[in-house]
Amino acid sequence: MATPLSDTPPSPLRTVAVVGLGTMGTGIAEVLARAGREVVGIDVSEAATAQAVAALESSTARAVERGRMSAGERADALARVRTFTDLRAAADADLVIEVAPESYGIKQQIFRELDAVVRPTTILATGTNALSVTRLAAESSRPERVLGLHFFNPAPAMRLVEVVSSVLTAPAAVSAVTNLALDLGKEPVAVGDRPGFVADGLLFGYLNQAAAMYEAKYASREDIDAAMRLGCGLPMGPLALLDLIGVDTARTVLEAMYTESRDRLHAPAPILKQLSEAGLTGRKSGRGFYTYEAPGSAAVVRDALTPLAGAALTPGRAVRSVGVAGSGTMASGIAEVFAKAGYEVVLAARSQEKAQSARARIGRSLARSVDKGRTTAEAAAQTLDRITAAGSYDAFADVDLAVEAVAEDLEVKRQLFAALDKVCKPGAVLATTTSSLPVVACARATSRPQDVVGMHFFNPAPAMKLVEVVRTVLTGDEVHATVREVCTKIRKHAVDCGDRAGFIVNALLFPYLNNAIKMVQEHYATLDDIDAAMKLGGGYPMGPFELLDVVGLDVSLAIEKVLHREFRDPGLAPAPLLEHLVAAGCLGRKTGRGFREYARR
Repeated sequence: MATPLSDTPPSPLRTVAVVGLGTMGTGIAEVLARAGREVVGIDVSEAATAQAVAALESSTARAVERGRMSAGERADALARVRTFTDLRAAADADLVIEVAPESYGIKQQIFRELDAVVRPTTILATGTNALSVTRLAAESSRPERVLGLHFFNPAPAMRLVEVVSSVLTAPAAVSAVTNLALDLGKEPVAVGDRPGFVADGLLFGYLNQAAAMYEAKYASREDIDAAMRLGCGLPMGPLALLDLIGVDTARTVLEAMYTESRDRLHAPAPILKQLSEAGLTGRKSGRGFYTYEAPGSAAVVRDALTPLAGAALTPGRAVRSVGVAGSGTMASGIAEVFAKAGYEVVLAARSQEKAQSARARIGRSLARSVDKGRTTAEAAAQTLDRITAAGSYDAFADVDLAVEAVAEDLEVKRQLFAALDKVCKPGAVLATTTSSLPVVACARATSRPQDVVGMHFFNPAPAMKLVEVVRTVLTGDEVHATVREVCTKIRKHAVDCGDRAGFIVNALLFPYLNNAIKMVQEHYATLDDIDAAMKLGGGYPMGPFELLDVVGLDVSLAIEKVLHREFRDPGLAPAPLLEHLVAAGCLGRKTGRGFREYARR
């Protein structure tokens, strides 16, 4: 009688069969071979296996050219890979990794056939990123040896591997594949069996929302992608990433996730279906959200949707002096940005003392820039000299542009705009830096709503390149043009969007953060594993919980509430765990405790 797998010590898994030699399967085979494993590659035809071998040869040759492996190591790795067209070749494998198309029918058939071929102790892993591992395990006579092993593309480069257990998976199987992942130089993250697991469960909802935002003509594809790259530090914008993944692949994954979860966030945006059925599947076809030089090329070329460089706009108004209202970090940062660009700046607050304190903060910031060699002492002094501190908004009487950067409270902002309306000269542009409140509400507090616009800077303003330029239905063309011209002069990248909660960045970012909180709340994965998954699997500069603690949980909760009120989607309701932490005063780094605890300074 065979020893139950749950009682079997973890195997070193020396021989691994990879079923399905597409891009992902071939990448996994390369990773295994380079780590000294014997690899049995299996696909349906000789043509498919030949293509996989050619891809392996090309990839390993590039690795030698780049100094990542020697010619001898390459030869050894290639010798460890044998290819076949029959599943019976997996008979002696310690582990079989299935990387077939995302279809229950195809994968279940593979598992049934493997059951009759492999040894009783062989571990069977599915590479699915959206289907139920439990449902696939049910096709095996020994479901305790079935689990998910989700690599990320390209497998040789991406460090994350999600190890997915069902309720039936034996601990020994999990231990064995976790040890294998570590031996391969990967970072294994243990997750439970739910659609999309961690990384794709969070990533594809965000990508889907971006596609829907573009489909609604809320913002251009270029502006959506630039906003998320420059506003969040992501390596690639969401629409460019959809083209890289494949629009059809993304649609299939989302369909599978929606079927399992019925979460509206994963209901594929109609544009994904339209592009897929038209054959516009992204880079691989040469056209998706963008147009490419050739099928498979990464080079984007101009098409009918590409904005014309230097396209004629309504001429803007002349701006020589700028008023910045506020005394906090954001106000002083914005004042510094304008002064560096050569504008005369009036920095006004509710008292002279507050205004002087904000100007002193700018002086310290400029001194740090001098210390780090980013500017000269003379330039720093000239910048500071351009900033005048004032204890009353009456000092804005002659400014050409007034930028409000006070507390994120609509009534406070409305009162300020009513005051600016009385103080500022006719023709002055009035801008709010709100990140989530309706710009039109500020505009209606004035007698000149056509002169009011949103200029959402990101924190820290001197470092962050993005500004979301928010037009209301009342904003004049001349005012919009003025702000665009000013953004160019202060060396910021402006993106246009409408007056809708969250604009671009927050509308895409905060539902993703909220979903990460729900994962922890439901005990699906740990904070550390979710943060690791998004940094290693998605290339994010910070994990969601690191970012939440930096932003502030109170700020995050306020934005979530605004999004929920605006869109009335139950899925956007703030996670109860976030509300509980805020109620307890655990606001993140600024209080020393949020999702994590921090040393007091």
